[in-house]
Amino acid sequence: MMKKALLLAAVGEALTGLALLLVPSLVGWLLLGQDLTGAAAAVARVAGAALIGLGVACWPGPPLAGMAIYGGLVALLLAYFGLAAGLTGVLLWPAVAVHIVLTALLAMNLAKSPGRLQP
Repeated sequence: MMKKALLLAAVGEALTGLALLLVPSLVGWLLLGQDLTGAAAAVARVAGAALIGLGVACWPGPPLAGMAIYGGLVALLLAYFGLAAGLTGVLLWPAVAVHIVLTALLAMNLAKSPGRLQP
């Protein structure tokens, strides 16, 4: 029973994350009765990436994959915000760099031994 509940939660969080990533304003309107615009939509998309990563981490298989997916999505989103949307702060590009490096390290570790961190 618990395994089914975890699968249901994983699917629900991943789908909610996908919705936040693709249509954050609609999700904001459906949940809060308000459109999400500007920086709020950007933050909602990052939250969507986190929920997708959480869903993957809770799915049967390697939890490490969830963190790698999260890191990669956030790196792409932040870079998009800076390059295409004109949303830049002093920590934007360092955050992009950190997420790229961490995602690369996680992906290399995942390729070596799915699901387990190697020292």
